[in-house]
Amino acid sequence: MLLYQLRLALKSIRRNPVLSTVMVLGIALGIAVSMSFVSAYYIISGDPIPHKSDKLFYVQLDSWNPDNPFSDDDPTEPPNQLTYMDAMALMESDIPTYHTAMYKTVMVIHPPNDSVQPTQEEIRMCFSDFFSLFDVPFDYGGPWDSAADEGPEPVIVLSAETNDELFGGENSVGRTLRLEDQEFKVIGVLAPWHPTPKYYDPHNGSFDFAEPVFMPIHWAREMQVVNSGNTSGWKPYDNSYEGKLQSEAVWVQFWAQLDTQEQEERYAQFLTGYAEEQRAAGRFQRPNNHRLRDVNAWLEFWGVVDPSQRAMVIIALLFLLVCAVNLIGILLGKFLSRASEVGVRRALGASRMWIFSLHLVECALIGIAGSVIGLALSLAGVSYIQRLFGVQLDNPLDMTMLSVGIGLSLLAALVAGIYPAWRICRIAPGMHLKTQ
Repeated sequence: MLLYQLRLALKSIRRNPVLSTVMVLGIALGIAVSMSFVSAYYIISGDPIPHKSDKLFYVQLDSWNPDNPFSDDDPTEPPNQLTYMDAMALMESDIPTYHTAMYKTVMVIHPPNDSVQPTQEEIRMCFSDFFSLFDVPFDYGGPWDSAADEGPEPVIVLSAETNDELFGGENSVGRTLRLEDQEFKVIGVLAPWHPTPKYYDPHNGSFDFAEPVFMPIHWAREMQVVNSGNTSGWKPYDNSYEGKLQSEAVWVQFWAQLDTQEQEERYAQFLTGYAEEQRAAGRFQRPNNHRLRDVNAWLEFWGVVDPSQRAMVIIALLFLLVCAVNLIGILLGKFLSRASEVGVRRALGASRMWIFSLHLVECALIGIAGSVIGLALSLAGVSYIQRLFGVQLDNPLDMTMLSVGIGLSLLAALVAGIYPAWRICRIAPGMHLKTQ
């Protein structure tokens, strides 16, 4: 019976191609607009590492000016980064499963091919635990070990894109690459990895791609490279590199993995003890105010999802509703124009429910056709949204979003078709049989 209704619905759609095209394009336009914003919001508001987001904690310590708060908006909030000396001191703890201090810098990379001009690229300075903390995947090789951290040894890890650009995508483990005036050995190459949002460091771009190169953090001291991210300070220091490392300026991020409640409690006690030690030494003159925020709490604090983005999603869904409402009038006119045909079918024994379902099948086919076109158009819409909000989305339409798009399209078409289908099935057949 369903196959028969499908044949009749397709015949009805082909009978008036112009009107059918208008209806399909109406649904497609609504789906394109709504799915563009829904897809973008789905990605930027999602949990970037759901299997362990409640175990990864961003660490904050209050080493700030005792006379003025770090944030005028919230005087209770500690600095959003650590000083270099505090970050290195926290690395001495053996409580976390993994932990890393890190920051971003910029260095000149000299490609192995001398005919290619050197370029400045962002470098992530970190400890080897970075890769275990954030479950970073590798195509070739792996992370350096703790001995390379302490050396530091001249080793680096490349992103998949950087390896493609510099070494043609081949296994470059063991090859050398010159950064600034230092030769480094490639020890690992990442698989494509684009955490969205960039939760481990949203300070200078919540949706930027991961850095092209990763390097042991102690090379910063050896090469005296400064950070390229935010630096905040309240106490003057001399302009030497060593002066910055020993200053009260905050510019280093710190993450720790705490797998159990007992680890969390011990680590919180460790941070309290460290703050008290620093207070006794003349630092940390504000009340104890350390924070341990897990991934989602950190993203919420950072305001990764802007209220304007939520508002745009609501507006986009309302636009789809408007498209569906406009479709009601078109479907009503089309269905009522077939009243005599429906009257004959009713006289021959077709039930009202059968007539009702027949017209809903036609609406469903219009919805499916609209979803295909709309989802294709939404890819262009997502690209526009990336430019509008300054985000980079690696995979804007996954299977979840494709399913949502098809579901919304069907829902819009069926909602639009319920009243016209009900009207046509309520028509008494007798008055139309006289004209046949």
